[in-house]
Amino acid sequence: MRIGYLVPEFPSQTHTWIWREYRALAELGVEADLVSTRRPALVCHPWTKAAQALTRYLVPFERGDAIEALRGLLEASPSGLRRCLEVVRAATDVTPLERLKLLSLIVVAGRLSRLAKQRGWAQIHVMSAGQAAHLGAFASYLSGIDYSLTLLASMQGYGPNQPLKWRDAAFAVVMSEKLLAEVREVLGSAAPKRVAIGPMGVDLDEAQRTTPYVPWRPGEPCRIYGCGRLHPVKGHHILIAAASKLRRKGIDVRVQIAGAEVVVRGYRDRLLSLVEREGLTGAVDLLGAVPEDRHRQLLEQAHLFVLASLDEGISVAAMEAMALETPAVVTDVGGMRELVAHEEDALLVPPEDPDALAEAMLRVLEEPERALSLSRSSRRKIAAAFHHRRSAQALAECLRMARASREGAARIGEEPIPDGASRNRSVGTGA
Repeated sequence: MRIGYLVPEFPSQTHTWIWREYRALAELGVEADLVSTRRPALVCHPWTKAAQALTRYLVPFERGDAIEALRGLLEASPSGLRRCLEVVRAATDVTPLERLKLLSLIVVAGRLSRLAKQRGWAQIHVMSAGQAAHLGAFASYLSGIDYSLTLLASMQGYGPNQPLKWRDAAFAVVMSEKLLAEVREVLGSAAPKRVAIGPMGVDLDEAQRTTPYVPWRPGEPCRIYGCGRLHPVKGHHILIAAASKLRRKGIDVRVQIAGAEVVVRGYRDRLLSLVEREGLTGAVDLLGAVPEDRHRQLLEQAHLFVLASLDEGISVAAMEAMALETPAVVTDVGGMRELVAHEEDALLVPPEDPDALAEAMLRVLEEPERALSLSRSSRRKIAAAFHHRRSAQALAECLRMARASREGAARIGEEPIPDGASRNRSVGTGA
């Protein structure tokens, strides 16, 4: 089976797990053609150039792309174009400029539609519920090829018009039970008939320590590592405040935070000001985007991994820390309870609470046996339930069932769905 695999601005720093899924799909017999909206601003992984060489970028248009986009629009049925325009007209909570941008996506979708036909895709799968989901839907209307979605985190972060993005999707994959509940609650009848749970995961063959984990000992520097884009939702300011509390208890805290500055400009300056106010100058290092091998090295060197996020789907960085047997303290947000059994393989703390975070960090640091117990059990959890093939298996099974449904409908001569009508009738779960 060949599909289009659309990932916005691929590959960014956070796309390591998507690269894993892409390779796992090939092992499962799904040939995924990588497509992306545009090239990312940062190049930080050892595999980035290889991934870019395999990826077709939709914008900016290169020579001949405008002609291909026009051909895609001309080849579409009038009803397909009407359905695209109806989405633009029906969009809510958008400014006139945003509506114009949405209209321009139809032209880009013409290019994607043309590519879908040329490559013989059975499905257009979109790894986002943002604007790329509109793009996938438009290309589906223009080409007649089904589209589907993966939801990585709460829909709140993916902009307006969620029902319009989802209502005609053949199926969806979500990362957690919590996200499935959100899909049911927010979308209602606009949700796809099949919604499968397929958590992202870690390649355990790559995530291997080179030396055993050793707990922190009083009197030596305490290495704490956090990872996530420099955005307030990642709670790095909470981690810094908690580290300051440990510092005041006489612990020589050294905090390293990996993550590119995106979307919210000025947050890095805010963090640096907080570091200065808390007297942590020289003790906190904002590393920016780091490559995958450096990320694993930092995890292995750390006495403790801390996730202070205010919202998460299920954190891949936390999974990677657990896979590398680095004890973790994480906030109880999003689907994190589906990853972490409190006190067994990591510690859970409430979000936006520097006191609770500092207390949990202190427990791990001052109790070596606890740190070793968390270290030993955390990798077992990842191996059992969060290996890197889980999401690929869920997607491959959904693709298989969608193909079987199409072939069954063709055999019995089922009437096609009327133009503009939704494919969806109810919400279910898949393997």
